[in-house]
Amino acid sequence: MTFEEFEKQIVKVANLPLPGENAHYKMAPIERLEALTKMAREKDEARKAAVLALFYPSNDGVTHLILILRNTYKGVHSAQVGFPGGKAEPEDGSSKETALRETEEEVGVPRNTVTVLKKMTEIYIPPSDFFVQPFIGITQKTPQFVAQEEEVDALIEVPLSHFLDDAVMVNKRITTSYATDIEVPAYLLNGHVVWGATAMMLGEIRELLKQVL
Repeated sequence: MTFEEFEKQIVKVANLPLPGENAHYKMAPIERLEALTKMAREKDEARKAAVLALFYPSNDGVTHLILILRNTYKGVHSAQVGFPGGKAEPEDGSSKETALRETEEEVGVPRNTVTVLKKMTEIYIPPSDFFVQPFIGITQKTPQFVAQEEEVDALIEVPLSHFLDDAVMVNKRITTSYATDIEVPAYLLNGHVVWGATAMMLGEIRELLKQVL
């Protein structure tokens, strides 16, 4: 789909109700996520973060979504695929500002070139004890991406048509920080296995997009 066509349709998501946690749970890697989320809300001690699902036109005008492959490090999200984004800082006035600031820092897209269209359903990530607030946004110009070396190992530019293709939905056996050799629902995007919280957020985004495209 050309970005010109996509831009005309994507604005409709602003008026749609969120699919919510039911969409998340379809791609959840653990059955106890709902109970863990409830416990975290009651404790009210989890840290806050925000991410951005940014859609943009490629050089030939085709709609893409940017994801990142995180660097390998000593942490629960090492070498995983995710959205640009990160933890809230004291200077951030809102979760939207966190998402825009982190996106600019991690992939080099200036925040003043991004239009945020929709605040999605917040998701709890048990291994790192974060509540993450996702947003959907667009930028009208083809970005000149600059990966933040400290955080980003690779940029993953996913064509919209590939993202929306049901053939990318798979099941994979993985070892995580909390379980060994378990089967999880995932997306296979540009050859990368995307699972866990990112897959759950992608699932909700897919459900919205399929209503308007």
